[in-house]
Amino acid sequence: MRGFARFLGKEFMEIARTWRLFVLPGIMLFFALTGPVLAKLTPELIGSLTQGQPGVVIKVPEPTYLDAYAQWAKNLSQLVIFALLIVSGGIVASERASGTAILVLTKPVSRGGFVTAKFLAQSALVIAATLVCTAVTCGVTLAVFGEAPAAPLFKAAGIWLVFAILLVAIAVLLSCLLSTLAAAGTAVLVYFVISIASAWGPAVRWSPAGLVGAPSALIASKAVDVGWALATSVAFTGVFLLAAIAAFDRREL
Repeated sequence: MRGFARFLGKEFMEIARTWRLFVLPGIMLFFALTGPVLAKLTPELIGSLTQGQPGVVIKVPEPTYLDAYAQWAKNLSQLVIFALLIVSGGIVASERASGTAILVLTKPVSRGGFVTAKFLAQSALVIAATLVCTAVTCGVTLAVFGEAPAAPLFKAAGIWLVFAILLVAIAVLLSCLLSTLAAAGTAVLVYFVISIASAWGPAVRWSPAGLVGAPSALIASKAVDVGWALATSVAFTGVFLLAAIAAFDRREL
């Protein structure tokens, strides 16, 4: 346990001192700062595009804070997910390829502890970045629109986080089995499969696919029932983490 705690601390220190601190959080912060502004300016941008075109009239409703929130949820569910999967694809594979995994495992750290620490550190980074950037989105939205109730935005972000942590577990498993590039590509493919499944009613109700569109639906004040989707996501996260530990335990380094 002492070796695991030290290795987990080393992972957090590595995040703080390397590019990992800036890539995913940096992307999220960019969207948090620009999303509300873009939502506010969208009608003017559309108007400028149609200006001078006879007979073309596009009426865009006056934007509200909900448009900024919808923009944040859309960015989380698309571009941020892709960045997360690409970054997480090399979480184990890169250390295998470079040989540093062998050096670490000569210390009092088990293979299971190695994989678990990687998963926990990456999950903590995602959670911290999401909470901070959601708060930034809320603050910028308040500055731009004059109102920004926090509850629906953080509730939507919380639902997204459960899904994001599941994807981290999937990426860790694939990183234990494949090369960095193959793991990232396969993880993105898995996400596409889950997204396609979100168009099927039973999958939305009973599986993690129900979390794909839930944040946007929640912000749009639509009724969402994500009880089973959340429960199965948490369960599958544990299953994939255990599978990753088992796969890494059998892997030759």
